[in-house]
Amino acid sequence: MKLVTFSPGSASPRVGTVDLGMVRDVSGVLPANAGMLEVVEGWAEAAPLLAAAGADLPAYPLADVRVHAPIPEPRRNIFCVGKNYREHVVEFGRSGYDQPDRSEAMPTYPVVFSKATTSVTGPFDDIEPHAAVSAELDYEAELAVIVGRGGRGISRERAFEHVWGYTIINDVTARDLQRAHKQWLIGKSLDTHAPMGPFAVTADEITDVTALRVESRVNGDLRQSASVKDLIFDIPELIATLSAGITLLPGDIIATGTPAGVGIGFAPPRFLVSGDVVETSITGLGAQRNRIA
Repeated sequence: MKLVTFSPGSASPRVGTVDLGMVRDVSGVLPANAGMLEVVEGWAEAAPLLAAAGADLPAYPLADVRVHAPIPEPRRNIFCVGKNYREHVVEFGRSGYDQPDRSEAMPTYPVVFSKATTSVTGPFDDIEPHAAVSAELDYEAELAVIVGRGGRGISRERAFEHVWGYTIINDVTARDLQRAHKQWLIGKSLDTHAPMGPFAVTADEITDVTALRVESRVNGDLRQSASVKDLIFDIPELIATLSAGITLLPGDIIATGTPAGVGIGFAPPRFLVSGDVVETSITGLGAQRNRIA
């Protein structure tokens, strides 16, 4: 099932299902004021309600509504994984932005950091350049996992039982802040620096997640293109690692890492500037299009 958080006209955000270019407003069959987070958390009850939703529910052309991030206000920070594609490890190491040195060595364990919840924005919203604090803005297209059933101590073998679905995240990064602070939270968490969506797609719709292709374009120029099978640490490994001592919660979001082709991978670096348009897409999950304000 393909779901979306959307607003028809000036109305408040609500949950919809998407099919053949139309979005059907299913808020009338869900508990009052339920958003996507509540849908994920109560999926056992919500799934049959959505499956039985009739054609009499309000429907709109997808092109005529405002699409928000699937989970506009996550419960807690997004779990992010750095240096999780081999070629990106190399380009990042060569760039000089790595800490503490220019290492091109493959990581032994997943490199995990987080993005603040306030960095989340819609898949077609403008990205703030934050020119007062950063002059080196970069893009990172990523597959994001949405946790369904929470838990701790989840094994690799049972990891996919805890995956509700998938979406797209652009892990927009202020590289100069990332380098200056010698950690990644500030440089990754500026407001609007996590475009998410457009859709939240349930896991049963994706027959082979490793076959999905992650791509980004800047002003129409293809920059990133790689298969999810190229991850150094795959989704089961990430879930097992995170949950070893941290209880994962329904609605938690795990951004799995970005392929090679980011701005700092070029010589000289190709940073984003006002007016640039960044498009990120993943097979079966749709595409984002964000302008740098």
